[in-house]
Order: sequence, then C-alpha cells, then structure tokens
Amino acid sequence: MEYGKFTVEDRVVVETFIHGDYDELGIGKRKAVIVCPGGGYGFLSEREAEPIALKFFAEGFNTFILRYSVGSEAAGFNPLCELLLTIKHIRTNSEKYRVIEDRIFVIGFSAGAHLACSSATLYDIPEIEARVGRERELCRPDGVMLCYPVIDAGEYAHVGSIQNVSGHSVLTEEDIEMFSLQKHVKPTTPPAFIWHTANDMCVPSENSLIYALALKKNKVPFEVHVYPNGNHGLALCNKETWSGYESHVMPYVEGWIDLAVNWAQKFPEFK
Repeated sequence: MEYGKFTVEDRVVVETFIHGDYDELGIGKRKAVIVCPGGGYGFLSEREAEPIALKFFAEGFNTFILRYSVGSEAAGFNPLCELLLTIKHIRTNSEKYRVIEDRIFVIGFSAGAHLACSSATLYDIPEIEARVGRERELCRPDGVMLCYPVIDAGEYAHVGSIQNVSGHSVLTEEDIEMFSLQKHVKPTTPPAFIWHTANDMCVPSENSLIYALALKKNKVPFEVHVYPNGNHGLALCNKETWSGYESHVMPYVEGWIDLAVNWAQKFPEFK
C-alpha cells in the first residue's frame, strides 16, 4: 500500500490509500472511494473515517479520506467545494492515483452523507463556480453511498447540521430550499446506495426515503436498505467502531458494508 496526503485549497488534508501497481496482479487502475465522516458539520468522527477507508481498500478500491471544514468554517459552501475539488484532483491525476476516471464514488455518514449527496446534487450551482471552475463534470461523482444521511433541511432536518453548513443559527427559507437535497435531484444526478435504521432518533429515516423517492421520480438508479432497529452513528456496527457502546454492535445491520461494496463493484451494471 502507498499511503500519502494532499491538500485542497490549502485548507484541508486528504489522506490517500493506494494499491501498489504490481505486474503480477495485472489489475491496473481501480475504482476509487472518497470517505466523508460525519459529525454534524461540527467535527469529524474518526469512527467513520479510517475504518471505512480500510474496509474498501481491502476490497480492492483505492481510497481517500477527506477531512473537510467544520464548525464556523463549514459555511460558505466550503465543505462542498473541498469535496468537488478533491474529486476533480483525483480524476485529473488518475494516472498518479491509478484510478478509473469514471468510477469515483463518495461515501458519507450522517452530515458527511449530506456532503456526499451535495456533491451529487449541487455540483453545478452557480454559487460555487468561481472556486471549482466551469468544467463541472470533472467534479461530479459517479455514484454516492449515503449512510444514515442528513438530506432534508425542513420537516425532517437534523437542525444542527443545517445550521452549521448554512452558517445561520436561524434558518431562512433560502437555506431550507438550498440544503434540502431531495429538491435538487434531476435525471443527471448520480446513482446512490442508501441505508438507514427505521428508528434512528437523531436523523429520521424519512431523510433516506424522501431522497430515494426523488431519485425514482427522476429515473435515477438507487438501492436503499432500511433496517428495523439501530441507533444513529453505527459506522461498521461492530467492535471495530463501537467506542465501548454495546448499542453500536448490531450484527443484523453489519452487513450493510458488504452490500455497499457489492453495489460499487457491480457499478454500472444496473444503470
């Protein structure tokens, strides 16, 4: 494995986990997964960072962890621009990172999933053109994996996440419209893999359901799994990411990672 780092906009660090290029293996370029940990746009959860990247790496992907701006730095579309520029950097340096240019995925958790989903739905908004450039297709992910995602900024919102990313303690109608990502789905939105737990008390599972419905209406391929039980923030659902909490060990839900890996490996057979 080749481990490294690069920076985006001199602001944030991206960690890289790249498979060696061995003739004996005969694999060549690989699919890429960019990991966006959660934390309500207020911090970054380590439970949803390296353990996730290493799981996908072990399954043959070249992986990246984006440590995007949080807290007071999360406003002004900073996280979104940082993610889009990360995608652009990887795609335009595909030889260096040995990545297949049109197989770049983003996986996000909670608010990190809101960021991942934003890259799929808001990559072409005029508010960010000055920072990411006019070649928006270079910044667009090919698919996203959304784990107990924050999607809505209205009725089902995780209010703290939307306050942080908008920069407003009192949300405006414009904030709700902009950051309710289901409202920005269109036929060119990338496919999605989505999972949630039905009784998530922090980010309601309606977030996943309304996004899946928006994808269906626009004929965008998606796969969605809603498990009957489980707290928010389960990560890998096992003792690798449990932080000492028995409630974070959910063998029934643990299979989500295998489903997500299979979805990304089979892409784009279902398109």
